[in-house]
Amino acid sequence: MADSTSISISNFIFFSSLLLSISTTTTAAAATTVCKYTRYPSFCQTFLPINNSSATLHDYTRFSLRKSIAAATKFSKSIKKHLTATTTTTVAAAAIHALQDCHYLAKLNVDFLTTTYQKVNAGQTSLPGTSSEHAQTLLSAVLTNTDTCIDGLQTHAASWTSQNDIVSPMQNHNKLYSVSLALFNKAFGAKKNNNNKKFGFSNNNKNMFFENGGFFPRVEMFENFKVVQDGGGGRRNGVVVSDIVVVSQDGSGNFTKINDAVDFAPKNSDGGSGYFMIYVKGGVYEEYVNIPKNKKYLMMIGDGINSTVITGNHSVADGWSTFKSGTFIVAAPNFVAVNISIRNTAGAIKHQAVALRNGADLSTFYLCSFEGYQDTLYAHSLRQFYKECDIYGTVDFIFGDASVVFQNCSIYPRLPMRGQFNTITAQGRKDPGQNSGTSIQKCNIRESSDLAASDGTTLTYLGRPWRNCSRTVYMQSYMELAITPAGWMDWSNRSALETLYYAEFNNSGSGADTSERVSWPGFHIIDATDAVNFTASALIPGDEFLPQTGVPYDSGL
Repeated sequence: MADSTSISISNFIFFSSLLLSISTTTTAAAATTVCKYTRYPSFCQTFLPINNSSATLHDYTRFSLRKSIAAATKFSKSIKKHLTATTTTTVAAAAIHALQDCHYLAKLNVDFLTTTYQKVNAGQTSLPGTSSEHAQTLLSAVLTNTDTCIDGLQTHAASWTSQNDIVSPMQNHNKLYSVSLALFNKAFGAKKNNNNKKFGFSNNNKNMFFENGGFFPRVEMFENFKVVQDGGGGRRNGVVVSDIVVVSQDGSGNFTKINDAVDFAPKNSDGGSGYFMIYVKGGVYEEYVNIPKNKKYLMMIGDGINSTVITGNHSVADGWSTFKSGTFIVAAPNFVAVNISIRNTAGAIKHQAVALRNGADLSTFYLCSFEGYQDTLYAHSLRQFYKECDIYGTVDFIFGDASVVFQNCSIYPRLPMRGQFNTITAQGRKDPGQNSGTSIQKCNIRESSDLAASDGTTLTYLGRPWRNCSRTVYMQSYMELAITPAGWMDWSNRSALETLYYAEFNNSGSGADTSERVSWPGFHIIDATDAVNFTASALIPGDEFLPQTGVPYDSGL
């Protein structure tokens, strides 16, 4: 994280004088009332100013965000010191990976909290719906990032003597971040009205195509898009690109490695002149692709599933953290990928081994495949969309805490190790104030070839709750695979059965019979009125960012 995200001297002065700037004529009742909106009212009262009767909910929200920024900044510096110290001591590789993950995530948290504070630090008492939703998404991701750090340390650095020195303060930080999220939602939260989105509209334009324009040697491979190079001429009747580079292993393109093309892409584009496009010709690319968050508005297009293949084999069993095991990692907002296969070939025996880790806001994957076993697709955080993709795996193979919609995808549970079961999803929402959740709409759930050829004893579940407020909905999907009649599996923490939200709506096929489904308080058979909240126009702002991608989508049901 650059120094620009650190708290300036003037901000510290503001923070220190905030009590005076609110008022000096208060009673304790004001903060007590405000804290009732949070999950941790007693904790909330330990740091909110309680002697300012004229303080508003908006004032308290700003104060809590400032407190959160200070905590996140302090932790970022602390984790950096721990990470530096481990270079001179004998620490397991997995523990170092976990510390590196924490450092990365801590810097993200400072960035996300600062961005949110800037939105509300001008005396506003309301925000436009899009700004409010974006801020809520960032605050939701702050909680996810912190939990990811804690999980990584507890899993991969359990024997490290300083582990508790990091985990304990982070758990308190998460309470602080939860308070900030709850107060923000109460003070600035968007009031959504989906009554007019029950059926939505469709952007399924199957006649889109690429124009050559002198850039592509094999235009016939791109039959699903129309791409134009703007060139200042205002031609915006297709996907607009600012520049195009070609990756080819035979040396006929601009680069032979995908990461070299990513490095060449401009930093921090605002998308005004279109996407920077990387065309990856067919071939098997054995490299670990990482698209950092400053490579915004990048579009990567291959020659098709099983033609353009990116493959790796990092796994937890071989010393990598789950977070770092991904073959393909993307954090850049407004990323688009089309016609690419992403694989992790570590195999079931290596346990957690991620093919794709996605923490990119407003990102889109179309006509791609993701192949692995346990933890194939890590939809880590922020807002994501997948259309007509193939997803293969065994245990928790679609997991994470993003706001994510899978539409018209084919989901293939495959044969796990002996004694294992298949769980398609493991959604990680922890706080009821987070706007995250997994929506699986109009998808096909089918057996992979190896599962189909097995003895039929493998149990397959729709999902299980990774965290207490796990939220997953299957709707309008065809379940060809014989899902276990109960449908859903519990985890070790049965308290989640009260607080999770699992739902099914209008599914079909042999696995869609709900007559013997679980009877948990958090499981629901819903109607269209509820299902609409998990469409591309509601769970993610699909109507705002998907049209520019050229990817066909259904806005509603």
